[in-house]
Amino acid sequence: MSKVRMSLLACAAVAGTLAIGAVPALSAEAPAAAESPVAASPYLYNGWGNPPRPGEVMSATGIKDFTLAFILSDGTCNPAWDGTRPLDGSDRATVDEIRGGGGDVIPSIGGWSGNKLGEVCQDAQSLAGAYQKVIDAYGFTAIDIDIEASEFENPASQDRVLEALKIVKQNNPGLRTVVTFGTLPSGPNDTGKRMINRAAEIGADVDVWTQMPFNFGGSDMVADTISATEGLKEVLKSAFGYGDAEAYAHAGISSMNGRTDTGEIVDQAAFQKMADYAKEKGLGRFTFWSVNRDRPCDGAPDACGGIDQQPWDFTRIVAGFQS
Repeated sequence: MSKVRMSLLACAAVAGTLAIGAVPALSAEAPAAAESPVAASPYLYNGWGNPPRPGEVMSATGIKDFTLAFILSDGTCNPAWDGTRPLDGSDRATVDEIRGGGGDVIPSIGGWSGNKLGEVCQDAQSLAGAYQKVIDAYGFTAIDIDIEASEFENPASQDRVLEALKIVKQNNPGLRTVVTFGTLPSGPNDTGKRMINRAAEIGADVDVWTQMPFNFGGSDMVADTISATEGLKEVLKSAFGYGDAEAYAHAGISSMNGRTDTGEIVDQAAFQKMADYAKEKGLGRFTFWSVNRDRPCDGAPDACGGIDQQPWDFTRIVAGFQS
């Protein structure tokens, strides 16, 4: 998650804003026969003032699933949307609307700023309990841990996150787990390598390691994204003893559509090349930040990607990655 977008998140969290229209009352339980929402689920963030209606995006693009951001600490070892909105509050309408349209949601826990559960919770058992509250509140079949900043840099909080993921995997048969983190153009940095190796040591059984290959300050986003993913593949092979195909299946890409925080441009053509690479290699996840920004600009920095585009151009490309 970028510093710019998370600073906007923090402001929205303080204001507690949410703009979602009324939807029919639907069950929040996960569809019994739904496929996992891990592979192709672009990020949707309710903390900005004018989030897209997911049902409209689904109808326009064919996308089924979304990654709903962000779960943070409410100041204690207790999860809340943006750290301010309770799990049984207004965000439930978004989950219900997506499920009512035949899709599903993977919640994103963490992000760049705010109080992280992995730091506030004092041990792996209590952190696993916080994750379990999120899972139970909606019957989620997958969770995304977006581990960044001090939660990522601190070995102790890294270990708590990994150990907690191991616990919830053991307690929830069939649950799929994603860890999302920053990267270098060459692949995981030393901190990322440490995290992956530690997961292998304790048997954390993470399903997909997803890198965010942007904010490098580079000029060829396709080449940088591919080189970062190839680097991740090699780290996964070394840590877990995977072959190429298995390593790719445990790797993912989470790009940023349009203009990144450092001025890089991920246009539709570049993003399509990334998607083609992801499909060719059989990656376990292909997504981007965010659906909120996937529309023509109207002057609001949280409502567009800063490039010439039609509504939902990038979401349509992710929809093509659906299994």
